[in-house]
Amino acid sequence: MYKNIGVFLTFVLLLVGLLIVGCAQKQAAMTTATAAMNPTQGNTASGTVTFTKEENGMRVMAHFEGVPPGDHGFHIHEKGDCSAPDAMSAGGHFNPTGMSHGAPDSTVRHVGDLGNISADSSGIAHKEFVDPMLTFEGANSILGKGVILHADPDDYTSQPTGAAGGRISCGVIEAPKQ
Repeated sequence: MYKNIGVFLTFVLLLVGLLIVGCAQKQAAMTTATAAMNPTQGNTASGTVTFTKEENGMRVMAHFEGVPPGDHGFHIHEKGDCSAPDAMSAGGHFNPTGMSHGAPDSTVRHVGDLGNISADSSGIAHKEFVDPMLTFEGANSILGKGVILHADPDDYTSQPTGAAGGRISCGVIEAPKQ
């Protein structure tokens, strides 16, 4: 009887090990996530924000159209919920470390503080950069979080939002469908 239990336990442990390795490989294989950005009520800003895992952090590539000319605050927010007409359902800036608001190159900043993006006179805004704080794993994971394009520039000092004004576009960061 004990011999059969030992074989059974060995089989169960082997199966659990294979499941753990399979899940780890699936997580490790994920290198890109995207947020489809849609205008909030009364606005026209739409686009795509792509997040790609790199050795030194996360490459962020944002492209918008229909944006009023000038600088606009650009942040990851704590909730992946764009259901409210003004996107207030996305909550505040993503801040799992409990830091003060700041510039994207500051050591004191929210994880979600991505700075400003500038739109030209035709309403096109494009920005590409690498952010060392963003990740797809752990407490700083951006998966399922909201991305917000604001009406005004981020001043990098006003707490807790950088005085970036209303929300003109909202999207949710989603992993690609397998």
